[in-house]
Amino acid sequence: MKISSFFKTITIKQADIITVSVIFLCTMIFVGLLVEEMYEDYEKAIEQSYVISIESLSESELIAQKHQRLKSLLIKTALAIVTLSFILFAIFLGFHNLFNKLLHMDTKRFLKFFEQNTHSDYIIDPNKIFFQDFKIMVGYANEMVTKIKEQRDSLEELNQGLEERVKMKMTKLESINENLEKEKKFSQDLLKAQKEFLRYTVHETNTPLSVILMSIELYLMKNPRDRQLSKIEAAVKNIFSIYDDLSYLVKKDQVEYPKRAINFANYINARIDFFTEVAEQSKVSFNNKIQAKEMHIYFNETKLQRIVDNTITNAIKYTLPKEVVTVTLMQIGANIEFAMGSKAKTIKDTQKVFHEYYREEEKADGFGIGLGLVRSICEEENIKISVSSDAHETVFKYVFKMMGD
Repeated sequence: MKISSFFKTITIKQADIITVSVIFLCTMIFVGLLVEEMYEDYEKAIEQSYVISIESLSESELIAQKHQRLKSLLIKTALAIVTLSFILFAIFLGFHNLFNKLLHMDTKRFLKFFEQNTHSDYIIDPNKIFFQDFKIMVGYANEMVTKIKEQRDSLEELNQGLEERVKMKMTKLESINENLEKEKKFSQDLLKAQKEFLRYTVHETNTPLSVILMSIELYLMKNPRDRQLSKIEAAVKNIFSIYDDLSYLVKKDQVEYPKRAINFANYINARIDFFTEVAEQSKVSFNNKIQAKEMHIYFNETKLQRIVDNTITNAIKYTLPKEVVTVTLMQIGANIEFAMGSKAKTIKDTQKVFHEYYREEEKADGFGIGLGLVRSICEEENIKISVSSDAHETVFKYVFKMMGD
């Protein structure tokens, strides 16, 4: 029982030591036996030699007999050594073959382990392994397979969970996309209806506004101007400015706006005259510092009117009562700078003031589309805009290219 348990725990190094020890022990035994046998032969040869010498053999005969006996002893010794060598070789070869077979069996089991583990979770039985070194390796290999299996099972569970979550997400996304498509279609229909309504409203507004303005002009030709009539005229002109903005928004993607030569100074003077009544009703006055000389630009009049009118109405709306709006127009190199400044409430964010529908004061009148419209036109025509605002003055500046440069 102890021997079998010993061989179950034997290592390759221990097997090598046992093999060498057994061969060495066998060699020592055979050598001892050979020495003992040769010693007996020598004793017999000496005794016989002594007996012959007593019988008074001749010297030549005695030498011949000794030579013959020594020769026989030499041959016998040589044969014994050869025999011993063959025996030792056979023993060594037997142990070597046994060791190789055991090593081959353990190696074959490991090869089978690696081959089958490419497709399945194969585990080696440690009791079928002979060498202890391989048994230790079997422990590590089986532990590795177990961990790999656990990780693979965990990954499979995770993948299944991920697939389920992905399916749920995809279902939700499909539902969201359907809702978005419905909302998009609704928004497009609503926008289309809004545009149609705006187009119809703008078209229908033009006629009564024109009639009102014409009636005021005809009335002023026969009667003096009074305060109530001035208020009506200022209100109508404000409505006309809003109408022009809406009209441009409705038509800008459908109508071409050709450019022509415009005397910038005359044009701004005319627009200031148009809004003078509006300014007076807001208790604001203009300080016109436009130079008398002619300054021409190559521009579309509709787009220019939107820039100038929105800047003027914006100044009138936000300038503090009894303050002056200063209007300047000057040539700077190959450019013309149009500026309008006045004392007004400080603009907190000068970058956002040109954004569509932006108003710093929620209670302020208007829709916040005028300056947004100005910005889009300036971007289209490469006009530089700058705004500065502090407690003393708020200034809007526009830089146009002079005609011919």
